[in-house]
Amino acid sequence: MSGEAENTTTSEAVSKKNKYRKDKPWDNDPTIDKWKVDEFKPEDNPNGGPVLESSFAVLFPEYREKYIREIFPLLKRDMKKYHIKAEMNLAEGSLTVTTTDKMWDPYSIIKARDLIKLIARSVPYQQAVKIMQDDMFCDIIKIGGIVRNKERFVKRRQRLIGPKGMTLKALEMLTKCYILVQGSTVACMGYFKDLKQVRRIILDTMHNIHPIYNIKELMIKRELASNPELKNENWDRFLPKFKKQNAKRKKLKIKKKEFSPFPPEQQLRKEDYEMFSGEYFLTPQQKENLKNKEKAKKREIKKKEKEEEQEKLFTAPEEPAKVEKPVFEEKKPDLDELKKKFIKRRKK
Repeated sequence: MSGEAENTTTSEAVSKKNKYRKDKPWDNDPTIDKWKVDEFKPEDNPNGGPVLESSFAVLFPEYREKYIREIFPLLKRDMKKYHIKAEMNLAEGSLTVTTTDKMWDPYSIIKARDLIKLIARSVPYQQAVKIMQDDMFCDIIKIGGIVRNKERFVKRRQRLIGPKGMTLKALEMLTKCYILVQGSTVACMGYFKDLKQVRRIILDTMHNIHPIYNIKELMIKRELASNPELKNENWDRFLPKFKKQNAKRKKLKIKKKEFSPFPPEQQLRKEDYEMFSGEYFLTPQQKENLKNKEKAKKREIKKKEKEEEQEKLFTAPEEPAKVEKPVFEEKKPDLDELKKKFIKRRKK
């Protein structure tokens, strides 16, 4: 009886699993991309704009005023497509975006807020406008308060940029994000998953971890993702594990002082030294005269040194000693010897 009961329970569990499940036409269709996010269009929202008005304002620095004045007509034109009103207040130094009744995309006001934020953080307008796309996101990372020492902060920020901006270019290529370092902030634009990686790398750099380690890791991950065999495996064994090594410093040997129960001798005061030299008993006028004499002596010494240096310029350099070549004495030919030589040749 117990065996029959077990069989009934297992049969019920199996039958319930796919009781109401039916094959859908898009389940096994390879042409359909299930992860594709369709673009939001005015036809998708026939009910109209928002009921209440909402607005966002961003302050911009004084050095950006001239540029914002130039690009403000372009900003107004692009915001009209989404029925968003853009305003600029030069007295206050702010940019404002507000919703209207005709606004068809409810999320476009958030995108417009990000756009004016990026413009205020020195991002060029041609690049900042791309934030209005559906697959584009932004992140403004504050790096000012991470490092207290100003010199150390500047060095680490420069390490992030790299020589001639090469490190920043490498990060942009690997993460497919736009990165701009400006003052105490870093403005990034890209896909939200890539922005997470960029934020982690920037914060690691400011916490004294060199960006080259993260760049190496990203390059290895990129190669592993392209390999179909290793695509779905755990990558921990391939990734490098860098240990933090503290630089060894020479320990200064501290000489231990001999213990003495008696206090050290009292040092002489400035007045005591003046008494020994006799300056203490001089009048203020006499003291000034002494100082002036000392200054005059120093001036004379410096003057002499300068004159000697100038004289050296006019002194002729020592010429190298001429080496006399050995003179060979010409011997006069002996006539008797010459006659004997000619006679011998004739005989031959």
